[in-house]
Amino acid sequence: MVNATAHAAGMTLAALPTFDAGHDGRITKGVCGARMTKSVLVLQHVEPEPVGRIAGALESVSASPTIVRVFLGDPVPADLGDASGLIVMGGPMGVYEQDRYPHLADEIRLIQAALKSRKPILGTCLGSQLLASALGSDIRKGKKKEIGWYPVTLSGEAVADPLWMDVPSSFTGFHWHGDVFTLPKGAVSLASSDLTTHQAFRYGGNAYGFLFHMEVTAPMIGEWTRAFEVELAEAGIPSAGILEGIETHLTALQAIGDIVYRRWVSLL
Repeated sequence: MVNATAHAAGMTLAALPTFDAGHDGRITKGVCGARMTKSVLVLQHVEPEPVGRIAGALESVSASPTIVRVFLGDPVPADLGDASGLIVMGGPMGVYEQDRYPHLADEIRLIQAALKSRKPILGTCLGSQLLASALGSDIRKGKKKEIGWYPVTLSGEAVADPLWMDVPSSFTGFHWHGDVFTLPKGAVSLASSDLTTHQAFRYGGNAYGFLFHMEVTAPMIGEWTRAFEVELAEAGIPSAGILEGIETHLTALQAIGDIVYRRWVSLL
């Protein structure tokens, strides 16, 4: 299945230019050398979880990330201002821990402002949970933590979705979460896994939440296994299996992610 996925995704990506995104998620020089003409606000919760490969998609439409590093104390803006869209990355905290992490409440208010202005939103992992919460969903701990390489199955609605159409209906995703969410009222469920009913959803025409990760690079995954070593130990999940899965699954997953992210940035 992995080889077939890589082939299908590779066929779609063959005509697309490639871009170089550094390990920290900052954009380096792309093949087109385009001048940046728009900005996208990015909320980054922890240092090991930057935008990763999303950076290349942003550069493909001459967009640059304006990164709010909340882990360094950067204040969360009240609105997007002149930014064309909003990206909310992952992190180890829970949406329900707003007493411990007050910035989460500010982020939910910012997401709601972005929804009201109808600007494109992309939430990854914690970002998808914050988006769901902003839309009134319940966020809670799952039955157990879903960390590692597990199959993702697209829903029937994903077949006609602007981001997910023509993507293989099943592929191996990279997961790192313990919380799950109910589907927001009015949203469309786009993907699931054996352990998690809602792995991806769309609200309206331009707000997307992905619980699993497609933005990751091999160095990022390696860094996560070191930075979150205690979490892995508590969950009884050996890092060896995660690292071994990089060679088997990552290339195909990145190819799918590149398709989806390039389609999302077209909404900006």
